[in-house]
Amino acid sequence: MKRRDFLVSAIAAVAASSASANAVPITYQPQLVDLTTSQRAGVIHVNTDQRFLYLTLGGTQAIRYGVAVGAAGRAFKGQATIRRKVEWPSWTPTTNMIRQEPNVYGPYRAGLPGGHPENPMGARGLYLYRGNRDTMFRIHGTHQPWTIGQSFSSGCIRLHNDHIADLYARVPIGTRVIVT
Repeated sequence: MKRRDFLVSAIAAVAASSASANAVPITYQPQLVDLTTSQRAGVIHVNTDQRFLYLTLGGTQAIRYGVAVGAAGRAFKGQATIRRKVEWPSWTPTTNMIRQEPNVYGPYRAGLPGGHPENPMGARGLYLYRGNRDTMFRIHGTHQPWTIGQSFSSGCIRLHNDHIADLYARVPIGTRVIVT
């Protein structure tokens, strides 16, 4: 089987697992896409205006995933590197989140364990760093798949849990991330 055919069938399987039962529109399902310019393989590009994350495969191909992004004024922009990967990550709201929305985040100041139904991190977390400094922004799953395609979160980039599991398996620590 050719590489492209294999990728198309693997991506279709991931998309099918999340399409009907979890309210992610077809537009935001993972797809193999052609880019207009050649890109180095293994770089994540996030277009926050369009609500898509692209994992470049080299040449002009990429896997495109639909995402939810940070609400206005809360979105991460710029470049970072994945320095940590966690399956079923725990979550603790930042001090800033609690300060901005004490009624929403205050009750969770002690945090939630991974896998908890109210944990907004979902199935996987990719931790974004600038140099050795944790940006406190993540690419992660969500227990609210209906938010994909929206500007919704406290700043992180969210994917459907099946989609983040697929992306997580494809990227190593050290992966470059560019968010525009």
